[in-house]
Amino acid sequence: MTKTIHILGICGTFMGGLALIARELGFEVSGTDANVYPPMSTQLEKSGITLFQGYKTEHLSPAPDLVIIGNAMSRGNPMVEYILDRGIPYTSGPQWLADHALQDRWVLGVAGTHGKTTTTSMLAWILEDAGMKPGFLIGGVAENFGRSARLGEHPFFIIEADEYDTAFFDKRSKFVHYRPRTTILNNLEFDHADIFDDLDAIKRQFHHLVRTIPGTGLIIYPAADENIQDVLDQGCWSETQTMGDAHDQADWSITPITSDFAQFSVSLNNESYKVNWQLIGQHNAMNAVAAIAAARHAGITPDIACEALSKFKSVKRRMERLGMINNISIYDDFAHHPTAIEKTLEALRQHVKNQRIISILEPRSNTMRMGVHKSSLREALSRSDLCFIFQPDDLDWNLESVINTGDGDFQIFSDIESIIKSVVETAKPGDHILIMSNGGFGGIHHKLIQALETY
Repeated sequence: MTKTIHILGICGTFMGGLALIARELGFEVSGTDANVYPPMSTQLEKSGITLFQGYKTEHLSPAPDLVIIGNAMSRGNPMVEYILDRGIPYTSGPQWLADHALQDRWVLGVAGTHGKTTTTSMLAWILEDAGMKPGFLIGGVAENFGRSARLGEHPFFIIEADEYDTAFFDKRSKFVHYRPRTTILNNLEFDHADIFDDLDAIKRQFHHLVRTIPGTGLIIYPAADENIQDVLDQGCWSETQTMGDAHDQADWSITPITSDFAQFSVSLNNESYKVNWQLIGQHNAMNAVAAIAAARHAGITPDIACEALSKFKSVKRRMERLGMINNISIYDDFAHHPTAIEKTLEALRQHVKNQRIISILEPRSNTMRMGVHKSSLREALSRSDLCFIFQPDDLDWNLESVINTGDGDFQIFSDIESIIKSVVETAKPGDHILIMSNGGFGGIHHKLIQALETY
């Protein structure tokens, strides 16, 4: 049995979660990343994991029994070249997880372009609240657990099933390694333009996932999603259940009780159940019904699942309310795609009614930086009353070509300090400020709060 493991890219959410599971299994774990910083570094160090900063070959001396290489690593990385030259055993994170943590487990996988992290967290919490003590690996910190991963107890393991590629030596999507018995396909759009040529290439990977699901397994998907239907039309050997609203003629349907979906009902086979929770938005209600359906496949009745969701606390950076300063609310959201931006703003608009929404956007994901979705960005942001957009130096396109800056509701900035200054001068009591980025955004969250407090 391998005793020592070194992880390249350990501070990423997936790799960091994998490190925690490896430690629980009794392995001696260390790891390297380009930047080692909280909160992941703190979480790992508390678990007895040694961290190194910078990809220096001396971090592999003495040589570990195995190196797990993250998908952000590529040929030319000094540690990668050192591993290959010296024949040090290596594998990918998804493959290691499949071999050591998922064997003989009932895997519940959550895939899709949007909502994976939130839905995975909901499903893990439903099983936890029912006393099942599941294992999980989530692409974010679930607030009900205060961590992103754990080994848990048999038989259930819930995993965020990402379509991104596995490693430089394995270009299949991560999720083909997981062999889920219960599978949620939340939605399917074009994303990850840095590794997929087109939507058909992503559909092909999703069908590879479908091929791994047993005949006794279950696939849960939205009835109105034509892209997922295209995937299933290529071949499906498992039971399926659909979800949607009252117009979709789905197996599972949702109906709002309040306009912002803070309360809604879930129906199956003419039986109806009520959810009253802390989240808002139709997209979150759809995430919830997917989790309820998956939990039912694992033996949890819908009434118990709905009760668990009343205690669900969401996920860090998913429209997370950071605070209220002078009656101005500040939120942080992990936006990475125009559809996600639109749905988040739609949910906030339904919740705050006529109060002003000020959105601040950093187009940071690879797909956004490449400009693949630039034509839909302005429409996605249109539910904001004011929008301040950061144009970083490495953006491959000019925001002004898409965002009509003749409209005062949209303003473009080349530095973060100017954004903060403009927001502070503009914001007034009763406003809601939504910061959207899938990265750190130069620490704008803390800086803006400080500026509002001292203004």
